[in-house]
Amino acid sequence: MSLPGITLSLFLLFAHTFFPLPCLAVPIEKEPSQDLRLNEPKPTAILVRAVAHGSMVLGKEVGGARITITDVASGQILASGLQQGDMGDQNQIMRTPHLMEEPLYSSRVSASFMTTLELTHPILVDIAAEGPLAYPASSQRVSKRVWLIPGHDLTNDGIVLALYGFIVQIEHPKASEPLIGKDDVMLRASIKTLSGALVRPHGDWDSRKMHIYGELLIGDHILERLQMFYSGEKASFEAPFFVPLPRDAPNGITLRVVAADPTSGNFGVGHAKYPVLSERLPLKNP
Repeated sequence: MSLPGITLSLFLLFAHTFFPLPCLAVPIEKEPSQDLRLNEPKPTAILVRAVAHGSMVLGKEVGGARITITDVASGQILASGLQQGDMGDQNQIMRTPHLMEEPLYSSRVSASFMTTLELTHPILVDIAAEGPLAYPASSQRVSKRVWLIPGHDLTNDGIVLALYGFIVQIEHPKASEPLIGKDDVMLRASIKTLSGALVRPHGDWDSRKMHIYGELLIGDHILERLQMFYSGEKASFEAPFFVPLPRDAPNGITLRVVAADPTSGNFGVGHAKYPVLSERLPLKNP
C-alpha cells in the first residue's frame, strides 16, 4: 500500500475512534399516562329557587314549591324535593337597585331547593318548579333546560324559575253555600302574588294598575260583570250583586273573579259554584 493510502486509512480510524458518527435513535412507544381522577364522579352542588314573577320567593307562607331535575337524554329524575324557607327580604328584592351580576334573592335568607349530584360528564337537564303547593287552584309550572358541568357548583341565586300568576280566592260567599233568589249579596275576594304578597293600592303590587273584576255566570253565559274595589282590609276586593231567580238558574250560578296585570304578565282566576233557592232552608233542630 502506498504512503498516501496508509495515511488516509489511519486518519479514518482516528476520526471514527474520537468522533463517532451519529446514529438515528428509534423512540420506544409508551402508552400515554392517564389521570384516573379525570373520570371520577365530581360532587356538584345545584341550587334552585322558584319565585313569583315580579314578586318574592315561594316560601312557607304559600306551601313552597316542588322542584324536579330530569336528565333530558334518559328521562331519569336525578333529584326531586320541596323548596322551603322564607319569602325573602321585600325591601332588598323589590326596592333596592342592583347590578345584573349581583345576587338578588340570596342576598338575604330565602327559600330554595339544594341538592348535590355526582357528575362524571356534562349533562343536559330540565329543571322544573311547581307551586304554590298550598293553593292548588292557583298552582303554576315552569321549567328551564340547562347544562350541568361536573365540579361547577350553581350557588348564590342558583337557577331561578319565575312562576306567573296570582292567588285569587273567593272569601264570600263560601263555595257551595246556597244563595236565595233576589238577595243582595256582597262578593268578596282576596288577591295575592304567588309568593303570598298582598295586592293593594299604593303597594309594591299596586292594584290600581291592574284589572280586577267579578263575573256572575249561569252555565257558560256571563250574566253580569262586577267592578271590584279595595275594601280596606288585607288584599280584599268586593262588589255587590243580585242573585238571579231559581227559575233562571235551575243549576245554580258560578262566581268568577279575575285579576289581570298586563304590564307584568301576571294573571289569576278564582271561581266557585252556588245553588240558588227560592227561600231559606229551615234551621235543623239540635
